[in-house]
Amino acid sequence: MFEEFSSAYYLGRMYVEPHDAVRPVMQNDDFERVRDGVYGGDGDVVMKVDRQHLVVDGDDAVPEGTLGVPRGYLGSLDLRNPPSLKEVLLAKPEHAERILSLTRDRGG
Repeated sequence: MFEEFSSAYYLGRMYVEPHDAVRPVMQNDDFERVRDGVYGGDGDVVMKVDRQHLVVDGDDAVPEGTLGVPRGYLGSLDLRNPPSLKEVLLAKPEHAERILSLTRDRGG
């Protein structure tokens, strides 16, 4: 699903579409595979779509290979005619922690 890209990210392609969840979500089996394989079974899964970092959860209602994004995030994403097949960056654990600490420092 994801391949080596840089010292901070893995690169993958996912369909990105609007979803009614509170947080961005991906199919639960995909989520577990990513969290176990990349994050050692714990920690937040952090992805980047366009210029937006997203903390992602698992949800069985989302199709395989799809990232469901709450409507409130759509303004910051370049989605045309969803679902849109997009390049998605998956933050490696150390980089994910940096991103999350910056977000916490800004009160987010």
